Parts: sequence; structure tokens; C-alpha cells
Amino acid sequence: MISVPDVDPADALGHLAGFRAEVHRCLTARADALFELVDAVLCGDTAVRSLAELSLAGQHRRGHGSLYAGLNRGRIDVDRLRTALAAVPVPRAADGRIVLAVDVTCWLRPEAHTSPQRVLCHTYGRTKNTHIGVPGWPYSMVVALESGRHSWTAPLDARRLKPGDDAATVTAEQLRDVVQRLIGAGQWQSGDPDMWIVADAGYDGPRLALLLADLPVKVLVRMRSDRVLRRPAPPRHPDTIGRPKRHGGEFSFGDPASWGTPDTSITTVTRLYGDATVLAWNRLHPRLTHRTAWTGHDGALPIIEGTVILLRVQRLPSGATAKPVWLWSSIPDADDTTVNLLWQTFLRRFDIEHTFRMLKQTLGWTSPKLRDPAAADRWTWLLLAAYTQLRIARTLVTDLRRPWERPAPPQRLTPARVRRGFRHLHARTGTPTSAPKPSRPGPGRPPGHRNSRPATRHDVHIATRTNQPNSATKKKTSTTPRPRRTG
Repeated sequence: MISVPDVDPADALGHLAGFRAEVHRCLTARADALFELVDAVLCGDTAVRSLAELSLAGQHRRGHGSLYAGLNRGRIDVDRLRTALAAVPVPRAADGRIVLAVDVTCWLRPEAHTSPQRVLCHTYGRTKNTHIGVPGWPYSMVVALESGRHSWTAPLDARRLKPGDDAATVTAEQLRDVVQRLIGAGQWQSGDPDMWIVADAGYDGPRLALLLADLPVKVLVRMRSDRVLRRPAPPRHPDTIGRPKRHGGEFSFGDPASWGTPDTSITTVTRLYGDATVLAWNRLHPRLTHRTAWTGHDGALPIIEGTVILLRVQRLPSGATAKPVWLWSSIPDADDTTVNLLWQTFLRRFDIEHTFRMLKQTLGWTSPKLRDPAAADRWTWLLLAAYTQLRIARTLVTDLRRPWERPAPPQRLTPARVRRGFRHLHARTGTPTSAPKPSRPGPGRPPGHRNSRPATRHDVHIATRTNQPNSATKKKTSTTPRPRRTG
């Protein structure tokens, strides 16, 4: 299990005031307007629907013009803000380890034809439960996970994926930067347990493990149910001629006859899922080929061994059909205790979805209609700073619940409930901003004059069939029930 760090309430207020002062120092241009924008988000009582409405909050002492000018022409020292987020105490597991989760969420902009650097974002269920691509800005976010059934995480980094970026390479660089900042902040020291990085399907777990092999981290990812891995190569007999074998027999997820005897077999009775059966096989690796991400790899392809975990549960809380879940960990020889911790840690990965919902539906992350992606990046970092202040203030606010809501103990308050009471802390923490100076708005475009400088329209970055190799040949859909032979 993962535990929340213990923070003395007497020191939490000083910690919150210090973090707010550091956030203000990270704002290098139009700092007062941007900081008061963060206060307006934190002290609001309803969900954020537009930026103009935030200028009506009492904590925002400037006009709505300075609000938009701060987002469009302000500057943020992002590296310093990343360091400040890494210095805030992060949650740890029962054995003292840090668990990080990474995922991509999209800021959809389908009608923003004048916004550059849009790509097709993967969406599901918008039309008859189908997978379609919608233009937008995808963001890769890294958070530290907490324990228990709640919606809290600790956001540490956010990066926008630009057109042409390789998601695996960008994610590896992002995770490397986060881990190094945590080590530099003293969150991890020599002798501590390795950090665990948890990701859902869509991430190349073995490649991430190889790119981060020099760091004290282990990778845990979910794999598709049609994957085929390989066992270690059998020992070579002295009288055998020819090239030595690099791979052993196949381990097909869809063929139980190829599994063999598992190295670990655990059955646990859970409250939500009923009987949870876990099987694990050690030292399995994918058979890599010089394609996709490994096209430019020089020399022989590596053998990346790990532990494969099969999780079956009796039921799901939603009532849907419980399907088996396949996990791959970069720990090649995981024992029973480690396997039991791995599958429970993966279930905590879905807490990142609560953070995405809080950012979008309550704090209004995707509500502004910003044209410049750089302004979208500034708004994203401001909301991460605001969410971190809510996390620090968890022990300082009282529960201002609605009449129809159930009472909750102080340690079980949701981020939305903490936000309701944050306005009472604003007077106690103070604000580092200066008083606004009186000014008058500019003349603007004279009435009756048409816009002589229309904005440039940008195409969406789409990988079409015409710029792909062998575009003249149509890919055939396989009808065989055999598993897909992929590494």
C-alpha cells in the first residue's frame, strides 16, 4: 500500500506560504497578473467556465485585459517551477518507495483552425463507442500516487507533445528529468527502494526500462492481451554447431497451453473485486525487430527480461465483464511479495484519471479558447501550481459540504472540497503581489473597419497513407484467431 506523508498542521501554513512565494518568483513577466489568476482559480466556489469570469473574483484585483495579457505575453521559469514541485513532500509506499504514474491527456481543439501545432488526439466513445481522432494538444503528465480510495495525486510535470514527437522518447526524457529532480530535492537517497513507474497500455515498457536503466527505477506497464513474449534461450550443448539461440520458446498471452507452470500463484479476497487471482512468470522478454522505435538501433537488439503478471478478478464495481489484465514489470525475478505489491500498485494508477477530471471539469483547464500553444502551456503550469497548493492545504481547511453531501473526515476531503475552504486561507497566507496601477484600455480597432491582418490558419498534423512506405498496397485485416506475433 502507498501512504500519504505526515505533515504537521502547524507547519503546513508556513509551507503553503513559502510555496506561494516560490511560485510568484517563478513568474518572470506579468507575475502579479498570473499569480492573481491562480488565486482566482483557487478561491472560486464553482467550476471555472471562462477566464473573463475569473477577473470578477475578489482575489483578482486587475481587469480582464491583464488576465489575457498575462497568459499571452507572460513568462514562467518552468525549470524553477518543476524544481519547486519536486521539493514538495511526495507520497511513499509502505516500504518507503516512490510510485510515479505517467499518462497522456488531450486538450481538444477541433475548431481552432488558427491554432498551430495541433495533432490528432485519440478519443473514445464520442460517436457510438468508436475510436476517432480529434485535433488538439496532447499533454504527457507525471504524478506521484497516493494510497486509499480517493482522488488525490501529486502532479510533478507536464509536457505538450508537439507534431512529429516520438511519445516513447519524450516520455523517457520526461521521466528522467522528474526522477533526477526528486533525487536532487532529497526525496530519494542512496539505499532507498527503487522508484516504480506505472503506465497503462500504449507505452513500450521494455523500451522505457532500457532508456531508464541507469536510474533507480523499475517499470510496470499493462500489455495487450494478444502479445507474444519469449522465454530465456536454452543452454547450448557443447556439440551444437551454428549460431547460438537468443530466444527460447514462445509465451503467448492468448494460448494457455504455452504458459507452463507459473512462478507465483496468489489468490486474494478483496472487497471491491471479490477473489483476485494473480499468476506470474519470471524472465520473459519481447523478441525485438529493427522496426518502429528500434529502426535506428545499432548492433544487436537487447534482451530485456521482466516478469509477466496475469490478474483475474471475480467482478468489477461497475458490473461490467471482468477481463484478464496482463502486466509486465522490469523486475526479472519478482518474488511473491513483490508480485502482490505490483498488481495492487497498478490499480492505483487509475487515480491519475481523477486528477485529469479535476483539472478539466473543476479548475477549467480546457475551458479557455487560447490560440497560442505557449499560452496553453502557461495556463497548464499555473493549474499545476494551484493543484499543489490544494494538496498542501489539505490539513488546514474545514469541510464546507453541501447539504446533500455526506460528511467526510479531514483526511478524506476531496480536492474540490479543499478548494471550497481555500478562500479562508488566502488572508492568512497573504499575497506577494503588488497593488494594481490604474490604467485605461487601448482604443482597439475603430468601429466599421474590417480586420486587415487575419490570423494564419494551420493544418492538423496527420500521418497520411501518401507519405508512408508502400502506400499503394492496402493493409489486409487478418481473420485468423491466432495471437498477433509482436515483440
